[in-house]
Amino acid sequence: MIFFTADTHFSDPRILRLDKRPFPNLAAHDDALIEQWNAAVRPEDEVWHLGDFAKGTPDEKAALLARLNGRKHLVAGNNDDEATLSLTGWSSVSPYQELVVDGRKLVLCHYAFRTWNGSGKGALNLHGHSHGKLTPMSGQYDVGVDVFPFRPVTLGDILISRRRRKPETTSVGEL
Repeated sequence: MIFFTADTHFSDPRILRLDKRPFPNLAAHDDALIEQWNAAVRPEDEVWHLGDFAKGTPDEKAALLARLNGRKHLVAGNNDDEATLSLTGWSSVSPYQELVVDGRKLVLCHYAFRTWNGSGKGALNLHGHSHGKLTPMSGQYDVGVDVFPFRPVTLGDILISRRRRKPETTSVGEL
């Protein structure tokens, strides 16, 4: 399986306040995201993380990355420093990526685009950065943990999400 996520902001003390994530403290936030990730992703699965992975020392980030299931790719975000980009736990690191999943062309970047390669021919733009605060354009999907509550998602999950009447929500007690 192939999964997508963004904006985990592990170990970033600003995230609870800025995005009003429903956790009593940063340790509970990080533990819940790791638990949700590993409940969805098997070790043999592939995960595309579209930026803003974590704060902390290089050793702390490496230990965190090692706790997460799957072969992990990073499409770098504005909060990913050189230490994050250099972690040996990534299968690949890039600022932008195009791939085909289930016959669908995907354009991956941390940032949302107004237009993207193949946008007029059915290609989808998957992004993070906006933390669910942007009104999406047709064919554009924010795959961040603020949109898909605290877990990586498949392309099927992403496509179904647009058909729902209201956004999915999860309370801390459900995690």
